Amino acid sequence: MAEKTLDDLFLDTLKDLYFAEKQILKTLPKMARAAQSPDGKAAFLKHKDETEGQIERLQQVFEIIGKPARGKTCEAIQGIIAEGEEIIEEFKGSVALDAGLISSAQAVEHYEIARYGTLKSWAAQLGYTDAVALFDANLQEELATDLKLTQLGEASANPKGAKKKVA
Repeated sequence: MAEKTLDDLFLDTLKDLYFAEKQILKTLPKMARAAQSPDGKAAFLKHKDETEGQIERLQQVFEIIGKPARGKTCEAIQGIIAEGEEIIEEFKGSVALDAGLISSAQAVEHYEIARYGTLKSWAAQLGYTDAVALFDANLQEELATDLKLTQLGEASANPKGAKKKVA
């Protein structure tokens, strides 16, 4: 067996993230439908549009490295998405639902932030200069989305979810 290189790890991680972004793209409309606040719905739909652009950038990276754009099953993102679906089911109609949705979305964002930061660094080390800018563009969008989710949670969803129901 040939020794694995950073190039191999880079491609493996790129495939993992490509799969993850496509799964996230399918999940965001469900989260938007489940969200109770108009701001929450809007945030999920806006990020759906951004995710489409992020997938296009990842496809460009595949072109840069001369590989087909193909995903590899990402167990991590499947688990995070499954947790979000549980929250939708278990907290449907409750004052805590939006806080739970935001929490799930931030788990996704933190995973993506970690992956984009790593791939950006590896792309620089491997000499994929054009890919560095593409990863950075995606990373900046993910960081901005995470910040927006924090603000949304602190402004309304978390305080609302903390209120006790009056009998």
